[in-house]
Amino acid sequence: MLRPQQRNNSQENKAMTKNFPLIAGAMLFGIAAAYAAPAPLADWPHVTSAIGKDAALEARIAQIVAGMTLPQKIGQMTQPEIKTVTPDQVRQYYIGSVLNGGGSWPKGNKYATAADWTALADQYYDASMSTDMKVKVPVIWGLDAIHGNSNVFGATQFPHNIGLGATHDKELVRRIAAATGKAVRATGINWVFGPTLAVARDDRWGRTYESFSEDPALVEEYSGAYVNGLQGRFADNANVVASIKHFMGDGGTERGKDQGVNKSTKAQMINIHARGYYSGLAAGAQTVMASYNSWEDVAGGVNYGKMHGSRELLTTVLKDKLGFDGYVISDWNGIGQIPGCSNDSCPQAINAGVDMIMVPDDWKAFIANTVKQVEAGQIPMSRIDDAVTRILRVKMRAGMFGQRPSANPNAGKQEALLARELAREAVRKSLVLLKNNGKALPLARGKKILVVGKSANEIANQNGGWTLTWQGVDNKNSDFPHADSILAGIEDMAGKGNVTFSPNASGVDVARYDAVIAVIGETPYAEGYGDIGQGASLRHTSRHPEDLAVLKAVAGKGKPVVTVFLSGRALFANDLLNLSDSFVAAWLPGTEGKGVADVLFRGANGKPAYDFTGKLSFSWPKAPCQTPLNFGDADYHPLFALGYGLHYKSRAKLGKLNEYPGVNGCGSTNTLPVFSKADRATYPLFVAHETGRVALGNDLNAVLKLPAVQVETSQVNSQQDAKLVTWFGKARLEANTNHPRAIPDTVTKDGALQFDTMVAAAPSGTVTVSMGCDKCGATLDLTEVFRKMPLKVKRTVKIPLACFTAKGVQLDKVDTPFAVGADGPFAAAFTNIEIVGGAAKDKDALNCTEAK
Repeated sequence: MLRPQQRNNSQENKAMTKNFPLIAGAMLFGIAAAYAAPAPLADWPHVTSAIGKDAALEARIAQIVAGMTLPQKIGQMTQPEIKTVTPDQVRQYYIGSVLNGGGSWPKGNKYATAADWTALADQYYDASMSTDMKVKVPVIWGLDAIHGNSNVFGATQFPHNIGLGATHDKELVRRIAAATGKAVRATGINWVFGPTLAVARDDRWGRTYESFSEDPALVEEYSGAYVNGLQGRFADNANVVASIKHFMGDGGTERGKDQGVNKSTKAQMINIHARGYYSGLAAGAQTVMASYNSWEDVAGGVNYGKMHGSRELLTTVLKDKLGFDGYVISDWNGIGQIPGCSNDSCPQAINAGVDMIMVPDDWKAFIANTVKQVEAGQIPMSRIDDAVTRILRVKMRAGMFGQRPSANPNAGKQEALLARELAREAVRKSLVLLKNNGKALPLARGKKILVVGKSANEIANQNGGWTLTWQGVDNKNSDFPHADSILAGIEDMAGKGNVTFSPNASGVDVARYDAVIAVIGETPYAEGYGDIGQGASLRHTSRHPEDLAVLKAVAGKGKPVVTVFLSGRALFANDLLNLSDSFVAAWLPGTEGKGVADVLFRGANGKPAYDFTGKLSFSWPKAPCQTPLNFGDADYHPLFALGYGLHYKSRAKLGKLNEYPGVNGCGSTNTLPVFSKADRATYPLFVAHETGRVALGNDLNAVLKLPAVQVETSQVNSQQDAKLVTWFGKARLEANTNHPRAIPDTVTKDGALQFDTMVAAAPSGTVTVSMGCDKCGATLDLTEVFRKMPLKVKRTVKIPLACFTAKGVQLDKVDTPFAVGADGPFAAAFTNIEIVGGAAKDKDALNCTEAK
């Protein structure tokens, strides 16, 4: 599928406008189109990289590998997190790479300068040059630079990929990648985990904003440009090693579930989800990151399983057929998701083709286990040598040998973190005008403007996730010293004295103003925490009712209302559109909020200084449950089609839209979420102890420490998905709404309370699991169940609801669907807590004698 090209006044345009609330003659970009789709590929193509093999370099690599010991080789394949590995340990264990995760900084200092980062990079490098290896091999440091050097205080943040997709400007993307590389080199780091090449096909996915488009052709076009800007041929001081990710199909998982199952056919995988890799590899990308998702080709009858463990995908397809000769890096504890593996042991992943293993915490055990597995013949030495050869090849091509990080001309320079004008240009080009009834835009200067909405003066909201912290939360405006809010831009354009800001429009007389600008939308999230869970709809206001409330407070009062909508995906927003005269999809624009105001207002001469040029790179839904929604679908009837976008001369009037009142859920579901990454707010978590009850905050990294119990964030299935509870005395963790809620009939039939758990320390006292309501409840003794569990191995527990109802629980009045308590030392992590209809009949469900 190629991106549709615009054709004016075509028969197709006239035929299709009946599906959209546009006036006759309106231009429908993307649907009124001529198509020049290439013939689909029947098999994986061979790709010729712009960086070819060098015979002399290969001979030198072979000589170095031949002189290495097994521990030295395994060390090169190991990548710990900077929180858990010291420079001296890099020396001692021959560590080949380190990384910093989102929200990890030198010495834990969020405000570390470029010089601070570079100093630590030098320490790691010097340590790698102080080993007893015959040939010293430099350590390589990798990080996520998602929309700029996004983990570093003071750095410019560009629009997220979804906004860049809306620009349809390949050269702009190349320039942004180059600026990102320069900002990364300013911190002494030389490897970026990017670009993300996912072709997001279901907007419920929490990583949709990391995708350029639902259109594989646009992703393919951008991929090569981004790699060229970021990495080039290593001829520029701003070049860094690129890592195209996540291989492969992460944007096509069923129901948009992060790290879920992609059920595409082989043809769909080749022609949709792999498209970005062809141009990225051709541009010379030197590393590829494996994906968390699985691939099950249902139509073809082939289940490839988890990508991290698939030799067919990582070796046969990527290395043999596509011709990739760099190295494959695993994702954060990705090997631990392969059946039979753990975070510190996985021969299958290495044999499948993973060359470097991201093992943030358990790296010492991983090294020891892997050495033993090679010695026992579980992993062939030839596979180890191949992996190390690939790692050395990339390090040599990148010119790392003999180059201390601080030797780079950009290293340690705070000014190299900045590219503000470029980012502001990108913001202007990324804005998509979806509605402009009555020509409410552009706004004239010098008029009285009322600004409302929670995000007008919140720079964290306009940046979204992957900004200073992993989730983008716990950031305040002072954390962005080189940034402007959208409000600041409006004040510049209208004159500060002409602007009144009232976040919730409380007590404001709209009649006193010439126009209202509402800045609303999603708040920050990253990865699975942004998933729209099973059964939930795309309706934005079901998750953010405050946005509907603020628009209702200012709409219909005789003054034009201009809505600037910040989001990481296309969402059902008909209720907001109906209350707005103009509606701008601004995506997640980054630090340069003034770029929004540049386009909203007329210039000093009374004419628009900048027009809207952005076009949708994702189809916009017209109904709450309209997902997946992708151009080319058999029943493709969006509200706004792929490629749609108005400009100031457009003659289009949007009529009143159906708001589908009462539709908040989608389809029938037999699952009631209680606590998970995607549904963590369904039932808030509390800790009850002998002297009180404490609510757990929204800070994902927060630690609650009490004399009787400690709660911290940990991992069972994926990064930061669980709550690890350590008991010292009597206490319990509970999910509670503080008011009764009926459990749906679809869930209660043969239902079970189900959760994933991992025991860290066996119980020495009694462990209970409870369910209850205001005047009813039941407590079950699961001490023996937990005592029999192996340590640090995930187990799924299923307790039939009948075990609770037999002890008096009334399922139509439940306010506490889950509570786990202990009266003595015990430690376990809990996640994916839910009530599942039919699960009581599963073979692994407990019976009521076990849950007594």
